[in-house]
Amino acid sequence: MKTVEEIAAEIVAREGGYVNDPDDPGGATNYGVTLATLQRLGIDRTGDGRVDVADVKALTRADAARIYVEHYFRRPRLAELPASVQASVFDMYVNAGTNAVKILQRLVTRMGFPATDDGMVGPATIRAATQADLAAPGYFADAYGIARRNYYYALGDARPASRKYARTKAGGKGGWITRAEEFISAKYHLTAAEHRARVATWG
Repeated sequence: MKTVEEIAAEIVAREGGYVNDPDDPGGATNYGVTLATLQRLGIDRTGDGRVDVADVKALTRADAARIYVEHYFRRPRLAELPASVQASVFDMYVNAGTNAVKILQRLVTRMGFPATDDGMVGPATIRAATQADLAAPGYFADAYGIARRNYYYALGDARPASRKYARTKAGGKGGWITRAEEFISAKYHLTAAEHRARVATWG
């Protein structure tokens, strides 16, 4: 099993370097770390007394990995979730914040193990997720990954500006979808035709 540090390094690699996409609500990011995150954590990377875009640009891969391990894995208590879903929830927490946990909570509730979808990992969520994992051994991670993929498609349905993250210019699977499917067994990956059918209404 991979360590959380190894998983964090993979997340940093997926996120890539500095980007300031006007269609991304997160704004300026580097290795996936946003300016808002640095400001919230008070990380003045340049040491000039301000936390601004210059600090985002100055982040290193190691900086980003440390932020992820501490603030996106340990503090949100993801280590207390079943091992089968930790990597996927961690990856999505970096990508979508507490929505990663809300998706898990809604999934386990649908499976018959109620959890309030508040985005917080507490005793009830840990218990429900553990029960769900035991009830569907070998399948719980796939179920979460599929729910995550559906969440991304739903974002595209609701927000046209976000569709470029779920569908490439050529019509294939965008980064959001391929990222979700990295945590889903190959037999549950959508075919190119199934993906195109799913996004057909996007025009």
